[in-house]
Order: sequence, then structure tokens, then C-alpha cells
Amino acid sequence: MFLLRWLWKNMEGSRRIYILGMFLTIISQSMYIITPRITGFITDTFITGENAVENLETQPNLLIWLLVLMVSATLVRCSMIYGSTMCYEHSSQSMIYKIRAVVFKNIEDQDARFYDLYRTGDIMTRVSGDLDMVRHSIAWIIRVVLECIVMFTVSIVFFFSMDWLMALCLLALTPIIMLIANFFEKAVGPKFRVKRDKLSDLNTAAEENISGNRVVKAFAREKHETEKFDKLSKDFRDASKDAAFTWFKFFPFEEITAQALSVVMLVCGGLFVIFGRITFGEYISFSGLVWTMSNPMRQLGTIINDWQSFTASAQKIVEIYYGRPRIITREDAVDKPERFKGKVEFDNVSLNLGGKDILKNVSFTVNSGETVAIMGETGAGKTLLTELIPRIYDVTGGAVRVDGTDVRMLKLDQLRRNIGTATQDVFLYSDTIDGNIAYGDSDCPEEQVYKSARLADADEFIRKQTDGYDTIVGERGVGLSGGQKQRISLARALNVKPAILILDDTTSALDLETEKNIQDSLKSLDFECTKIIVAQRISTTKFADKVIVMKNGTVIEQGTHEELIRRNGYYREVYDLQK
Repeated sequence: MFLLRWLWKNMEGSRRIYILGMFLTIISQSMYIITPRITGFITDTFITGENAVENLETQPNLLIWLLVLMVSATLVRCSMIYGSTMCYEHSSQSMIYKIRAVVFKNIEDQDARFYDLYRTGDIMTRVSGDLDMVRHSIAWIIRVVLECIVMFTVSIVFFFSMDWLMALCLLALTPIIMLIANFFEKAVGPKFRVKRDKLSDLNTAAEENISGNRVVKAFAREKHETEKFDKLSKDFRDASKDAAFTWFKFFPFEEITAQALSVVMLVCGGLFVIFGRITFGEYISFSGLVWTMSNPMRQLGTIINDWQSFTASAQKIVEIYYGRPRIITREDAVDKPERFKGKVEFDNVSLNLGGKDILKNVSFTVNSGETVAIMGETGAGKTLLTELIPRIYDVTGGAVRVDGTDVRMLKLDQLRRNIGTATQDVFLYSDTIDGNIAYGDSDCPEEQVYKSARLADADEFIRKQTDGYDTIVGERGVGLSGGQKQRISLARALNVKPAILILDDTTSALDLETEKNIQDSLKSLDFECTKIIVAQRISTTKFADKVIVMKNGTVIEQGTHEELIRRNGYYREVYDLQK
């Protein structure tokens, strides 16, 4: 019932149309009794009755009007069915649009822990196949259930109005059908959940291989990946077959029971006609409507199948729909609409992820306009340290402050608008180079984009591209070298004129000359900017106002380049290696 309430909540704005569709369904399904009833009346009056010949001669107009009524009722019923289908489709599409918008917004708002937990392929399955299954439930499953209920109920009422004993004979098989359906529902439910999980695994593998196809080719692992995908595909196939074949175990019993209605009709109805309990016309009416009882029985398996698929998919959607990020703007957050000055303080900061201490008691201060370089071994926690400033993660101990205010007390959008970030693992959108650079400020003038590119030493190579700044780059910047992508990423970060610029090993793929040009540009920015640079090159760190050296999540050294090379520590070792 929770899932149905959730669907109804999201149908706001389309509820009247959906109710109209249900009303049309009830009327159209109820009208199925008209044709058999008129057929029975015509049979008794004009074919098999005692005065059939006389009635045919004296009341021909009545026969014509009855035939016209039958045709008219059929046309009206078909029109109502068409109208109701349109109502269901309109309502379901409107509803799924709203759900998709909420789900995508929630995905966008989630913090890094969410993406650590959910795989990309699983998320893609939720926003595509699972959502379509939810829409299908509104447009088809509920409609068919309503049709079956109305059709079955109206038929039973009609049968009892004609002959209660005949109606009871036909109803005698109903408990058997319900029992079979109950066993089937319990057996098939878990199988559809397994099927859905296998589909998620399959989509994840496909997404990873498409994104990482260059790695696959570089290591000649096409055969391995094909075999791995084939195994996942077989797992999904087997899960699908298992769910489908479960129905086939129950189908013979349900079909035999449904077909038995015709036998009951033939035997009991024939005997009742022979003994004069019902007329032949009434027998024709019963025969014409017996399918309205057998058809819902036949539909039961399909309905249960689809309902279990819907349940498995809807539960996955609801999980994200009601999921809320841990990192949010507090209600009592400080409002700072003006540009930040850029002072950053780490006060005894600790970070624990998954039960593991990543950062421990880290303290240092970066004054406004200063440049600080962070160096350390792989896995020392350098990147995670910088991600605490824009609150990609939140500290588990201590505090990170910007301009004297704990970042947890700042509004997220104001905080992040004042921070420009460029990372070693560059992500570029399938857009123009101009669009990628202006991503953080899409309304900025073209000259600002060009200026940001020049600061990142990217203007020259961009203008040599086929269409210059209008060149379309492929997904993740395919078609550009690693150094070119890093420079576009840097230009994107600089284009928002941040108060705090975070560069996470951004120049690792650049030659020394290009790196020096960028360093010179960063020194002469026309706006106040605090620069926090994660780097392993001494050529980058020696120009910093302060160097922070990390190991195992703690700060082991800090000072200027000159101070650190005079010590026999990690920094001096790296300096000697790179001389």
C-alpha cells in the first residue's frame, strides 16, 4: 500500500485525468453485459421462443433497433476504452516526469558517500528501466486489475440476477484460482528481485567497459571483458528464465481451471435448459459472458508477474527518491553573499571513512592570497584533505574554517561558488571547449573564457583545433591529450574567479615549460585568490608560501621550501631525487 500511496502522491496535477480514465474503464467494462443480454433476448423472442415467428413478423422494427443498440453499445464501449487508455498514458507520463526530476535532483544533491556506495550502472538502471517499469504499472497493471475486477463483479451480479444456481456453479472454481495465484505470488516475488539485481550488474559492466574502452584496448583485454560480460549476460538470462518459467509451472493448473468454466457452462447450462430452469436465450447470455470470468483468471499470472517486477523496481526508486544527503545547508547557516576573502584554517581535523582513519589531527592555516602546496606519499590523504574545504566530505573531528567560519555553517552554494577545483582525473562534458571552460559560469562573456584559457596556457592549442573554441570534445575529453585536458580543467576553475583555487596534481601531465607558464599566470591573477596545490614536483612546491608534507593522514612537516630542504625529512628526499 505504501507504493500505491507514493504513486498517488506523485500524480498530483494529473489525478482528475486518471480518475476519469478509471471511470471510463468501469463504464466500458460494465457495458460488456449489454451484447450478451440483448443476444439472449433476441434468441428467446425471435428465434427459439413459442411466439418467435409471430414476433418476427409483427415486431421487425424491434429486432432492428436491438441490433442497432448492440452496434452502438460496441462503438461507445470502444470509444471509452480508447479515451481511458489516453487518460492512463497522460497521467503515467506526467507522474514519471515528476518522479524522474526528483530522483535526478536527489542524485545530484548526494554527497560523495552516495557515489562510493552505488555503482554507476546501478544508478543508470534506476533512472531508466526501473522508472519505466513504474510508469508501466500506472498505464497498464492497475488498469488491467481494475478491468478484471469490474468485469468479474458485473458478470457475477448479472449471473445471479438471471439464475443464482447457475452463478454458483460458475463461481465454484474461483477458490482454486485464488489458491494457485497465492502460491505463485510467493514463489515468483524473490525471483524478480534477483532478476533486477542481475540487470544492474549487467548495466554496470557495460558502463564501465564503454567508459574504460581505451584501458581495455591498451592491455588487449577485449576477450577477457567479453567473456566477463557474457557471464553476466548469462546470469541475467538465467534469472529472467527462472522468473518466467516459474509461471509455466502454475500456468497449466490455472489454464485448466479457467477452461473448466466452459465445461461447467456446457454441462450445467445444458441440463438447466433441458429441465426448463433457464431458457435457451439465457443460456446464450451465460455463454456470451463466461469469458468475462475466465479471462481475469488467465490474466492473473501476467498481473502477478508485472506487479512483482514493479515492486522490485519501485523499491529501488523509492530508496533514492526519499534518500537525503548527509552534507546539506543547515537551517541556521551563515549567509555570506559577498565574495569570500579566502582564508582557510584546518583545526585539529580528523576524517574517518568506512571505519578507517584517513586524516588525524591535521592543523594548519592558509592566509588569504597565499599559495600552499601539499605533498606526500600516495594514500597520505592529500586529496581528501582538499575535499573537506568544499564539503565533498565532512570532517568527523575538528573543524575546517573559511574566513573564520566553520564550512559546515556556510551555505553550500555560496561556499562552492567561491571555490574553483581542477583535478588530475579530468572530466570534460561532450560539449564545445568553450562550453566546458564556461561550465561554472555559463553567462560569462567570451572574452573571459579566452582570458581564462590564456591563464591556463591553453589558448594557443585551442585555436589550432578544427573549430577553435567551438570544437566539440568527446566524452571525458576524448580527442585531447592528458595535458590539454588538464589545462582546460584549470581554465574552467579559473573562469569562475574563485576566492579559493584547489589544484589536485593538475600539472602532472604537463611539460616543465608549460608548468612554468601556468605558475607565472597564477602569480599574476587580477583577482585575490588563495591557492591550495597538491603536487609531487619540487618545481611546483618551491614557489609556494608554505609547504605541507603529509604521511598516513597526518602532517609530518610544514614550512617554506628553503626551510624544508634544510631538514633531513621527506621533502628533502624528494628534492634530492628531483634535482
